[in-house]
Amino acid sequence: MKVVIQRVSKASVTIEGNKVASINNGLLILLGIIDEDTNEDVSWLSNKITNLRIFNDENGVMNQSLKDVHGDALVVSQFTLYASTKKGNRPSYIKAAKPEVAIPLYETFVKQIETDLGKPVQTGEFGADMKVELLNDGPVTIIIDSKLKE
Repeated sequence: MKVVIQRVSKASVTIEGNKVASINNGLLILLGIIDEDTNEDVSWLSNKITNLRIFNDENGVMNQSLKDVHGDALVVSQFTLYASTKKGNRPSYIKAAKPEVAIPLYETFVKQIETDLGKPVQTGEFGADMKVELLNDGPVTIIIDSKLKE
């Protein structure tokens, strides 16, 4: 699994003109899934994201986690995170998991984030044409790959 997380002051998802999700202070989590991903990737990644100290403390130092600040989370599926641009100018998405693999892992990931945060998480809609709007705070943008465990 690969995520791009962005610390946001606010973020929302709109589908066909209808706002389906919105958050304030927290993280926008763009999630890509490949066939090799497992529940172990879900657990590791959720723990990493919810405990990552990227929110400012009272001294303005990034020393608090999403849990610490009781922040919100918005999870959006994004198969394009696994785009291969090695050949030519048209990206290949062959590495991205097909829906029959990706959807159950996406749903498990959302539930795990909810469990780790102790509150509901907002989501986009898997496979939909979504318009994602955000106000990046910082900006703080971090990429995490569960296969690299950096």
